[in-house]
Amino acid sequence: MTEEASDYSFRLAGPEDAPVVARQRAAMFEDMEEVDANGAAAIENHAADHIQSLIEAREYLGFLAERDGEVVAGAGLWLRPLLPRPGTLQGAIEGYVLNVYTERGHRRRGLARRLMLNIVEWCRGRGVARVVLHASPEGRPLYEDLGFNLSNEYRLKLD
Repeated sequence: MTEEASDYSFRLAGPEDAPVVARQRAAMFEDMEEVDANGAAAIENHAADHIQSLIEAREYLGFLAERDGEVVAGAGLWLRPLLPRPGTLQGAIEGYVLNVYTERGHRRRGLARRLMLNIVEWCRGRGVARVVLHASPEGRPLYEDLGFNLSNEYRLKLD
C-alpha cells in the first residue's frame, strides 16, 4: 500500500520547531548541490535562531507535515510588507515561500503539493496580495501546476 498525503498530519510550526526547519533548509540546499555538508551545517547552525525569532514575531509561518510524530516535510511563508504599487495602491502583504523540503523517504506522495495548497489557502483567507517563490528545477512543474508564473527577476550576487 502506497502512502499518500492523506496518511500524514499537517500543522503550523511553533518556535520549538525552528531546529527542524533549519535542518530541512540546509538539506534542501545540499540536495540541490548548492552547498556541501560543511556549508549545510553552517546554514543549519545560523538559521535556527533566526527562524525561531521570525516565528515568534509571526513574520514566518512554518507549514509542517508529520508522520508518527516526526516532521517529514515543511514549507515556510515569510510575510513581508509591499510598498504601494499598481494593484496594491495602499500597500499590502506579500507571502514569500521558502524552505520547501520533503525528507527522502517521504517524497512523491503529494506532501509538497499539500503544503503549498495550505499556504495558498492561508494567504487567500488573510488578504495576502501575492505569493512569490524561487523554484528549483525539480519544483517548477508543481508551482506551474498550482498557477505560479515565471517573473522577470534579476539577481546580482555580492561578495
